[in-house]
Amino acid sequence: MNICVFLSAADLDERYTRPARAFAELIGRGGHTLVWGGSDSGLMKVVADGVQQAGGRLVGVSVDFLGAMARPNADEMIVARDLAERKALLLARSDAIVIMVGGTGTLDEATEILELKKHALHAKPVVLLNTAGFYDGLKQQFLRMDAEGFLPVPLTDLVFFADDGADALAYLEAFAGPR
Repeated sequence: MNICVFLSAADLDERYTRPARAFAELIGRGGHTLVWGGSDSGLMKVVADGVQQAGGRLVGVSVDFLGAMARPNADEMIVARDLAERKALLLARSDAIVIMVGGTGTLDEATEILELKKHALHAKPVVLLNTAGFYDGLKQQFLRMDAEGFLPVPLTDLVFFADDGADALAYLEAFAGPR
C-alpha cells in the first residue's frame, strides 16, 4: 500500500519523534511505501529514515523552492512546480492518507484532502494520527461541525482518529482488505 503521510519538516520534541519513528517502522515492516513531502529534515526525515531502515520504499514529492531539502536517497523523487501540484501528486500516488503532527502546511493539506473526500473526489481512507493529543482541539471542532450540520456526510465517513501508529495502520490495512 502507498501511504501518504502529511507531517512537519520541523525538528520536534521526543514526544512526537518517538511515536513517529515507531509508526514509520510499522509502515516499512509491513512492506508499504511512504509517499511524503520528500524533505530530509525534521520529522519528515525521522519518518523516512524509519520506513527505509525497516525495508519500506520511499516516494518523495518535493517542490521547486524546497529542492535543496529533498532527500537524496529516496527510491523515487518527484519535483512539483508549486504546492498545489504537489498536493495533487501526493494524492494521486497514494492509496491512503495519514495526517501527522504539523503546522499550517500540514493543516492545509489535511483540510484539502478532507474537502476532496467530502465531495467524493477520492475515496481513500484518511487517518488523523493524534499523537500526544496534538489534534484534540481540531477533533473537537470537527465533531462540532458534524453535530451542527456543517458536514454533508458523517465525520466518520471522512476521517478516522487514531491515538497511535498501530491503530492507524490497522485501520488502513482493514480498509484496504487482503493483499
